[in-house]
Amino acid sequence: MKFCPKCGSLLVQKRKLFGCARCSYTEKGKVKIVTSEKFGREKAGGVLREKESIVMPTISIDCPKCGNEEAYFYTAQTRAGDEAETQFFHCTKCHHRWRRYT
Repeated sequence: MKFCPKCGSLLVQKRKLFGCARCSYTEKGKVKIVTSEKFGREKAGGVLREKESIVMPTISIDCPKCGNEEAYFYTAQTRAGDEAETQFFHCTKCHHRWRRYT
């Protein structure tokens, strides 16, 4: 790529000549355009285990199965858009799952 020596703008092709789009500078001949990319292998990531893969917020709520007072939670829209969303819970101790419609 070549740049204009007057204003520093990129030279573009104007018919047979190359010229600056900002000022009146023109250059005869060919402008060589060179591009390159460098590719490299990325290092492989580690394997996630079930305990490491859960990245959800926790809430204080009693598990109906074991009585634990902490559970992961998330919400999802399972019904029509004008109805309330459904809350899903996952016990941090026994991994029991349940839901609550609000």
